[in-house]
Amino acid sequence: MAGKQTRTGRPTGLRLFRNLNAKVAAVPMVLTTLVVFVGGTLWTVLYSFTNSKLLPRMQFVGIDQYKRLWSNDLWNAAIWNLAFYGVMSLVFTIVMGFVLAVLLDQKIRFEDTFRTIMLYPFALSFIVTGLVWQWILNPEMGIQEVVRRMGFETFTFDPLHNPSTVLYGLLIAGLWQGTGFTMCLMLAGLRGIDEDIWKAARVDGIPKWKTYIYVVIPMMRPVFVTTLVIVAAGIIKLYDLVVAQTSGGPGNASQVPAMYVYRYMFTAQNLGQGFAASTMMLLSVLIVLIPWAYLEFGGKKHG
Repeated sequence: MAGKQTRTGRPTGLRLFRNLNAKVAAVPMVLTTLVVFVGGTLWTVLYSFTNSKLLPRMQFVGIDQYKRLWSNDLWNAAIWNLAFYGVMSLVFTIVMGFVLAVLLDQKIRFEDTFRTIMLYPFALSFIVTGLVWQWILNPEMGIQEVVRRMGFETFTFDPLHNPSTVLYGLLIAGLWQGTGFTMCLMLAGLRGIDEDIWKAARVDGIPKWKTYIYVVIPMMRPVFVTTLVIVAAGIIKLYDLVVAQTSGGPGNASQVPAMYVYRYMFTAQNLGQGFAASTMMLLSVLIVLIPWAYLEFGGKKHG
């Protein structure tokens, strides 16, 4: 009996063999995703409910690891630090990136040069960025010393050695690296705005700033949402920038969850506690990604 026919007269079974080479080439990547990423994630979540120490062991203790986690002052400090840094980083990165994109969108001379200069820090690793800004903010050789040599001997600028300002020192380095990338995303969104909209606004006598606020920004909602997700996901994984600049100090003033995970998994040799902290970080990522996926895909279907 012949296979089911499509409207074009071809058997549906032949669809399985279309682009066969591409499908075969994708098999290693699919297996890697399933085994390494999905399998590793499920393994981590499973062992977060055990009493694993130096080595993993299937001795379940329920949610005891999570109780210990949220009663640990170091974890709570890390969460607070990440929340403060994250909110400040999201706001300033998106606002500064949009403002820079607006300035570049004015068809200025040497636009390519300015765009390259602004994007260059994003090509550096967080380790390099952290070390560079550690030197710049060092009171003995950085900004403070340069200003004092100019005659302002009482000038003080030492954010990385002050518990109340250390997060601002991290924020400066983070904004320096990430703002250029956000600017490029925003610039791509601005270049996608129909030129007729600008012409209509000029004919109606609408000021340019009102056009940006009431017309352009609402039209760029997908760009803002995508940028928000990318920046937020990077913030949750924050680790190497902190290690390079402060190593979590002074005290625990710049501890972040990723450093907590590393400490308990590789230094304190408490895998169960490290797995529990890792699972909470995974949950944070899902809290960011699920609303984005709904807005990008589910919202369109219902619309």
